[in-house]
Amino acid sequence: MQPYLFPYIGYFQLMNAVDEFVVYDNIEFTKKGWINRNRVLVNGNDAYISFPLKKDSDYLDIRERYLAEVWITDRKKMLNRIHASYSKSPYFTDVYPVIEKAILFEENNLFLFILNSLNLVKDYLQITTSLITSSTIPVDHTLKAEKKVIEICKDRKAEVYINPIGGLGLYDKNEFKESGIELHFLKSDPIDYKQFENDFVPWLSIIDVMMFNSREQIKGYLNLYTLQ
Repeated sequence: MQPYLFPYIGYFQLMNAVDEFVVYDNIEFTKKGWINRNRVLVNGNDAYISFPLKKDSDYLDIRERYLAEVWITDRKKMLNRIHASYSKSPYFTDVYPVIEKAILFEENNLFLFILNSLNLVKDYLQITTSLITSSTIPVDHTLKAEKKVIEICKDRKAEVYINPIGGLGLYDKNEFKESGIELHFLKSDPIDYKQFENDFVPWLSIIDVMMFNSREQIKGYLNLYTLQ
């Protein structure tokens, strides 16, 4: 999986469902995805938070991208926004220090910054899955898409590969089967919880889930999915 900024709960369902979770660092950065932005609740509506990136080539890998210099001041603005939006949420006292630690992490490499935030949330949720950086796996990294995934699975001696449901149109079960690998797709069940007195806004950042639910409740949510 690509590294995402405080991703939605489905990302952590996938992480929790597997023995090893490979995070891509040597894959091309994609604009308008979830690598450097996500949605939180602001005044009852969804609103974006995003990391400003240093201007660079659109063809660089994620590990070659860096946070912009304005992040030094922008991170305080992001924290203020999260604080203002969630200070009255039931689990703010427990969760805000985790988010604050992630956002104030002194690292301007985009991949390392997001990897740290994933590890902090993973630890808070008590997910024990190992996170592995893709570039450390000795495969032919010029391979693309399905072929690269299969080679990574072979190197890790994986018998099963699980991908989010969005991969249905990208990966062929027969291709994986020929390599001795079962391919499954994880589809999250609808998850609903109380967000103050507002109409529920689904699939926001994990920040929202953590602010409104206890750790034990979230552990239950991590199992609300089906494999196809």
